[in-house]
Amino acid sequence: MKNIIDILIDKIKETNNPTVMGLDPRFEMLPKCVTDKYPKTLEGVADAIIEYNKALIDETFDIIPAVKPQIAFYEMFGLPGMKAFEETCKYAKEKGMLVIVDAKRGDIGSTAAGYSNAFLGKTKIGDVEESIFDVDFLTVNPYMGSDCVKPFIEDCKKYNKGLFILVKTSNPSSGELQDIKLENGDEVYTTVAKLVEKWGEDLRGEYGYSSIAAVVGATYPEQLQSIRKTAPHTYFLIPGYGAQGGKASDIALGFDGNGLGGIVNASRSLMCAYKSDLWKDKFAEVDYAKATRAEAIRMRDELNSAF
Repeated sequence: MKNIIDILIDKIKETNNPTVMGLDPRFEMLPKCVTDKYPKTLEGVADAIIEYNKALIDETFDIIPAVKPQIAFYEMFGLPGMKAFEETCKYAKEKGMLVIVDAKRGDIGSTAAGYSNAFLGKTKIGDVEESIFDVDFLTVNPYMGSDCVKPFIEDCKKYNKGLFILVKTSNPSSGELQDIKLENGDEVYTTVAKLVEKWGEDLRGEYGYSSIAAVVGATYPEQLQSIRKTAPHTYFLIPGYGAQGGKASDIALGFDGNGLGGIVNASRSLMCAYKSDLWKDKFAEVDYAKATRAEAIRMRDELNSAF
């Protein structure tokens, strides 16, 4: 069986697009042509999210290799929201896209195993094992050390899944902890990058990258470049492009000489393309998904021109 990171890279090469579309649906972001169809209830919001997400997937599945639902924006709508999450993940996979769930789980022992069972492995009920969400990758917070990462890695090995472990995040205050210098001269993020590289040694694929991968933000290009040298076999999920200020030229520092090494997340800039100054005069609100496709093509071309 082909390693999941190789499947992702193959999809990136097939679409010529190192982009993942973040699906972070705030109700106020959705166009009125969608929300006006449904009652203002938890169930109505969930149904609106499903319609919206499916429309975006329908317009982009042939040009974007993966989606990244942020689970918080589904959990906040309770059980109906989790139904929308599940349907979104299943629909994206049916369309041939990979699914990276942004949940930033991190705990120890049986709790970590429970999180992993839900997203990557299987849940055992008596003699029966059931796949629950069955996604391809999960984001993980390694703050509690190798104890909290090990159960996820075990399921990655058993079920051919992948992780994106937080190393250097794109938010403004990330340096308060991640940039602290240790006694050996390394920053905390450098230490974590070295751990991720080590944790992934047994799961490297045909392209030389491991399915135990890292989250490294585009908003800190010097650190992005440094981490690429520190962790040469570690694939990057790169947030911070677009709305957060990350540029294509910055992102290129995290890629290798073959134009591989990372997949770049865009959420608001893709989901809300129909509202942006670039596209709002070219697409009517009802054509929101077509605006997303246009922005995805623009982003793809901008990224590729930087490599």
